[in-house]
Parts: sequence; C-alpha cells; structure tokens
Amino acid sequence: MEQDNDRLNLGAKKFNMWIFIFTSFMLFAAFTSGFIVYAGGSGHGLNVIMPQSFLYSTIVIVLSSGTLFLASRAARALQFDKQKLYLWITLGLGLAFFALQIYACYVLTYKMQIYFIDPNASRSFVYVFVGVHLVHIFAALLLLINTLIGTYRNIPQVKNMFKMEITSIFWHFLDIIWIYLYVFLLLNHN
Repeated sequence: MEQDNDRLNLGAKKFNMWIFIFTSFMLFAAFTSGFIVYAGGSGHGLNVIMPQSFLYSTIVIVLSSGTLFLASRAARALQFDKQKLYLWITLGLGLAFFALQIYACYVLTYKMQIYFIDPNASRSFVYVFVGVHLVHIFAALLLLINTLIGTYRNIPQVKNMFKMEITSIFWHFLDIIWIYLYVFLLLNHN
C-alpha cells in the first residue's frame, strides 16, 4: 500500500514538473514574441554582435546535458560511483555556464556600453532573456545538488531514478531553451 502511495506521489510530482516546463516555455515564447513585435519597428534592431562568451556557454551547457545523460545511464546500470562522477561534472559545467552568462552581461554592460535600461528596448530584451534563463538555471542547479546529495544518502533506487529523471527533464529543457535563445539572438542581432 505504501509503495502505491509513493508511486502515485512521484507521478504527481512529475506532472507538476511538466506543467512548470510548459509555463516556462510559454514565458520564453512571450518574451521572444515581444522582442519580435518591438524590433519590427524601424530602428529598433539590436545592432550589436553577441559576446563570444555566449557561444562558449552554449558549448558548456550542451556538454553538461551529455554528462547528465551519462549520469542517468550509470544510475540505471546501478553504477553509482559513475553516476556521482557525472553528476559532479554536470554541476561544474552548470556553474561554468552560469559564470559565462554573468561574464557575457559584464561584457555587454562595461565593454560594449549596452545597458539594461536602454532607449532601444531590443537591447534590454537580451538582459531579460539571460536573466530569466539564469533564474531557471539556478533552480536547476539546486535540483541537481539535491539529486547528488541523494546519491550519497543511498536512497532507494526508485527515488534515485525519479530524481535523475526529473533533473534530466528540467536540465535538458533549459539546454534547449538556451540554444533557442542564442540562435534567436544571433538571427536578430542586426
């Protein structure tokens, strides 16, 4: 009976994650739509080349999705030492992504003189995209840390796999969202 309740509870949590992902997707779709509408006016283009650290952060987040996939595969194969290793690597890459994004904002602000409050709101959208994505990344890093802690506490395999699945769903979603935003910004930089 208790196992059935746990299974039902885990299913509800997974459903909540999908609802959160859907609402996050809609939020980013609304932001990019707002950008398109605003930038459609004359003289409202970005007119800026994106900092190189955005490219580096894109490579880092794609690598982190690969290491998280390897952690999930190791967990399914009951190779817990490999799972921990790949989770640590993913965490390091996630922190590197976060740092590269902050550095890109530094480059935009202090080297390129593009500020959050700008007469051309298209430029402000860059900060909104990055900022909201970083809030999501911060939440994903906390989720990743929680999953990593679970591997050290020797939780039941069902819960270990559930944590890996939820973390993977959210992390891969954020990977896809960042790639979408980066390509979107590259296509609209003029």
